[in-house]
Amino acid sequence: MLALDAAKSAGASYADARISRNNVRNVSTRELRVLGLVDNETFGIGVRVLVEGAWGFAATNELTRDEVIRVAQQAVAQAKANRSALRRPVELAPVTPTPEGTWRSPARIDPFDVAIEEQVGLLLQANEAALKVLKPGGRGMGFVNSSMFFLREEKTLATTDGTFVVQTIYRAQPSMTCQAVNVQAGDFQSRQSTDIQPMGRGYEHVLDANLVVNAERWANEAQEKLKAKSVDVGRYDLILHPTHLWLTIHESIAHPTELDRALGFEANYAGTSFVSPPEAVLGKLKYGPEFMNVQADRSQDGSLAAVGWDDEGVKPDEYLIIRNGVFNDYQTTREQAPYLADWYRSQGREVRSHGNSYAQSWADVQFQRMPNVSLLPGERDLVWDDLIAATDRGIAIVGDGSFSIDQQRYNAQFGGQLFYEIRGGKIVGMLKDVAYQIRTPEFWNSMDMLGGRRSYELGGAFGDGKGQPAQSNAVSHGCPPTRHRQVNVINTGRQS
Repeated sequence: MLALDAAKSAGASYADARISRNNVRNVSTRELRVLGLVDNETFGIGVRVLVEGAWGFAATNELTRDEVIRVAQQAVAQAKANRSALRRPVELAPVTPTPEGTWRSPARIDPFDVAIEEQVGLLLQANEAALKVLKPGGRGMGFVNSSMFFLREEKTLATTDGTFVVQTIYRAQPSMTCQAVNVQAGDFQSRQSTDIQPMGRGYEHVLDANLVVNAERWANEAQEKLKAKSVDVGRYDLILHPTHLWLTIHESIAHPTELDRALGFEANYAGTSFVSPPEAVLGKLKYGPEFMNVQADRSQDGSLAAVGWDDEGVKPDEYLIIRNGVFNDYQTTREQAPYLADWYRSQGREVRSHGNSYAQSWADVQFQRMPNVSLLPGERDLVWDDLIAATDRGIAIVGDGSFSIDQQRYNAQFGGQLFYEIRGGKIVGMLKDVAYQIRTPEFWNSMDMLGGRRSYELGGAFGDGKGQPAQSNAVSHGCPPTRHRQVNVINTGRQS
């Protein structure tokens, strides 16, 4: 409150202040050795102000009265200096203030209360289980890496609009990579634990992952990939598992529908978007078939982007980015929503932020960051096996892998973890060296089957980079399995 008073006294028309304590722990191992251990804590305050339509921001890790006042005044001085480069004065969409609110991630076990020795011991035990498969009897060639990553963010936000909220956010990501090697053939294949996705939960997520039990299966799958048939190039029907499809959603739907990217504000670093300009695509661009609906939210249980309020004090809403196959809305903040004012009013909608503002710490200024963006399940109660049974000639892909995509999020290529050949509605064997190429609208319009609610799963990205200076955000993407007709598949293992 001292920061807000000092900012207003110095000439700010609006101000917000965030005090946060961030704890990060990362434990990494290889075979039976500890590779690294990070256990960091950072604590401070960031003050953002608006002066005559220009932003200013300053931060400090010294929480004394004099220093907080100085930082608030420094933010105002910066905003006044920024007016000289102003092209369009910042206008904030209205917000309903929350005078007193609290929110906490659904974490049962605080990972920072668990001894590091216990966490290291679990990883080494899982590695040992994998090595029994990869290097039986101590012979053969094989490698295994594993890690745990945790975040706890305790933050208090106050704004001159009358909001005062306190939130505690947890995130957890256990992971393992098993690598099998065939020295004679000069081949190596890896299996990442992509069926254990990062979640907005506590240490219980690691325990539920059953790393020691699953390690043997992942190692066996890496070994099996060595014997797999190299794929023949051509067009195939693709059956995409949620552990794979989440990344395609992230890159080809979630990123191009960020409004700042579509308006060109991220062009220097993150690129632009083919989903632009707004007046040409809103309500007009056919993104996919009529049964395709993509929802943005920050509320799914255990999701990485779940919060009670964003970093502007907005209670996030659920909204459809794609409705019945047609592009319907962008991701917005209080600053961005007024850019779409004419469109919203023409649809009889309020000009309000969707609550998509976030900063990675007290030392960073908040800006538009991706919420959870999810492909909603279909009405028919279809599951993975149903899609395979309905496919005569295709490839089923499990788990995400390497990818590349252009600056407009239009042309892309995706790999995966496990690839299975489908013939006559049955899996007949494993393939390797598979990647598929897409043009975003063509790919999504090629979708002709969609799993139901039973087959819906959450995937996610723990570290999604954006901004200059760069910041990291975490988001989940839910989806059922899907089928896409006649997608171009290439062989990544062939030498030219």
